[in-house]
Amino acid sequence: MGDTPEFTAAAELADWGWPDVLALGGGAADPFETSSYGVTWRPKDRHFGVWHEGRVVAHAGLAAGTVEVGGQRFDVAGVGGVIVETSLRGHGLARLAVTGVLDAARADGLDRALLFCLPSRAPLYTRLGFLPLPEPVTADQPAGPAPVPLGAMWKPLTPGADWPAGSVRLHSLPM
Repeated sequence: MGDTPEFTAAAELADWGWPDVLALGGGAADPFETSSYGVTWRPKDRHFGVWHEGRVVAHAGLAAGTVEVGGQRFDVAGVGGVIVETSLRGHGLARLAVTGVLDAARADGLDRALLFCLPSRAPLYTRLGFLPLPEPVTADQPAGPAPVPLGAMWKPLTPGADWPAGSVRLHSLPM
């Protein structure tokens, strides 16, 4: 199973919801392990799934957002909701799901991707070409803008795309 030939490339899903997340997370009440951080997350606009034997076994979501960094304002592809069925983790399925999101973001004309992740997940995203941001990102929350207490990472999606120096302000809920 290491080469994943029996898994499809990520395809956009017409229907995706919380019951689907719970199913992939093995029924865990907090499948993303982020509830203790007190962050209100933004729903994803688009969903991409990897299929195996007639069912979705991995998912990643996309929500475009606007950031302001070092006096520059630009749109980013927010990557989130990445989850792989518990019994199939470690087979490159997160890579397939995230690749679907990044390909769609490029097709939409976005130059950069942004995600938030637990420290334990950062090595996975580093292998996928994401780079850590040095400071916490400030994002919208119900009580007003606040630093997101999780690491943030970014990835260039087009040649020459860079990330300016400076504090990052996401003008939406985090993805």
